[in-house]
Amino acid sequence: MTQPVPPSFKDVGKSVNDLLGKDIPIHGSTLEVKTRTPSGVTFKVLGVRDTKSGAISGDLEAKFEDRKNGFNLTQAWSTANVLRNHIELENHIAKGLKLELISSLLPDKQAKNVLVASTYKQPGLHTRQFLDLFKGPIFTADAVLGRDGFLAGAEASYDVKASKVSKYNLAAGFNAPEYAITLQGLGNLSTYSASYYHRVNADIEAGARATYDSKSAADGRVNLEVGSKVYLDNAAFVKAKINNLGVFCLGYTQALRPGVKASLGLALDTAKLASAESSAVAHKVGASLTFES
Repeated sequence: MTQPVPPSFKDVGKSVNDLLGKDIPIHGSTLEVKTRTPSGVTFKVLGVRDTKSGAISGDLEAKFEDRKNGFNLTQAWSTANVLRNHIELENHIAKGLKLELISSLLPDKQAKNVLVASTYKQPGLHTRQFLDLFKGPIFTADAVLGRDGFLAGAEASYDVKASKVSKYNLAAGFNAPEYAITLQGLGNLSTYSASYYHRVNADIEAGARATYDSKSAADGRVNLEVGSKVYLDNAAFVKAKINNLGVFCLGYTQALRPGVKASLGLALDTAKLASAESSAVAHKVGASLTFES
C-alpha cells in the first residue's frame, strides 16, 4: 500500500492547534479582503487593531501563481514599512521538490534578511531545509517519517558562526481519519506537549492539549486546554475552549454569503468574574471579517 505524504514538522498536531487556536478572535479586530484576477494574480489586504495597545497595523500582498509551471511570486508591503518577497519553484529539478527564496527589507533601518529554503515530499517522507544568510548564518532542517498513520519527526538548527547546534526539537504521533495523537518535545526539549484530536462526527470536533514547561513551571504545574467545535448548519459553527487557569473562550463564525465570513470572539477569566477592577484586563472581545472573491 502506498504511504501518504506525512505533514511537515510544523504541521504535526495541526488538527488540535487549529481547533484550539483559530476562529476565536479575542485580541482585537481584523479585516481581511482577498480578490483574484482572471490572470491568476491574488491581492490580499489585512488590517488588524490590537485591543490592548490600540495600535493598527496593515499588510498589502500580491501573489502571482503559475500552477502549470510550478512558479509563485509573492510581494508584500506592511505599515511597518517592511518589504517582503517570496519566490517559489516547485517540481522543476525533481518531482516533490520545492525551492524558495524569501527576503525582507526595512528601508528606514537598512535592515535586510534572506532565507533560502527547500522542501522535499515523497510518500512516507516530508523534509524541509532553511538557510538564514544574515542571522548566523543559521541552517535549519527538519524531517517527518510516516508509515501506517504513525509519525516521527525531528528538527535542528546549526549556527555556522558559533559552530554549535542552537535548537533541537522532536515529535511523534499517530494520525487516523477520525482522530490524531501528538507528542512533542520543543525548546531544546525543555517544553513537552501532548495533544489529542477527535472528529466525533460530521458536526462535532473535540480536542485537548497538555503542556509542561520545565523552565517556568517551578511548581510542576501542567497547563491543560480543552476545546470543541460544533457546526450549527452549513454556514455557521461555534467553538468553545477552557484552560486550567479558568479562562473560557467562545467563538462564533458565520458565513454571511459566499465569500463573506464573520467571526466573533469572547474570553472570560472565570476566576475574576466578581472583580470589577480587573474586568477590563481579564476579559477580552474581538471580531474578524473576511471578504474573498
